Amino acid sequence: MKRPNAHKVERGQKAHKRGHLSEYIALVHLLLTGHRILGFRLKTPEGEIDILALRGQRLAVIEVKQRRTVMEALTAVSPTQKYRLWQAGHQLQARRPQLAKLSLHVDLYVVTPRGVRYVRDAFADGI
Repeated sequence: MKRPNAHKVERGQKAHKRGHLSEYIALVHLLLTGHRILGFRLKTPEGEIDILALRGQRLAVIEVKQRRTVMEALTAVSPTQKYRLWQAGHQLQARRPQLAKLSLHVDLYVVTPRGVRYVRDAFADGI
């Protein structure tokens, strides 16, 4: 059996840690801007939701990405992943009656070297 390249493993571990840090940055920002966090790293049969947040009647399924640019983050989310995010949101609404009448949105929270950007309705097309 071939051993993984130690450099690749280390790079992967660093990326994983940066991803977790980005999720915490997003979480704090959302709390400070009046969002109520309903779920964090929420596992669903349809896939993982990084953050599920509520503000008013707006229910947001939020994907968090750490990239060099916002455009890189937008293109890093595949059509399959976009679909799964929408499906996860719809299924949560179906399973939790208190969420059923809320307006569902799929957003992107991007952490870049230049700062942070919250892109509402980043995947409004649903695919």
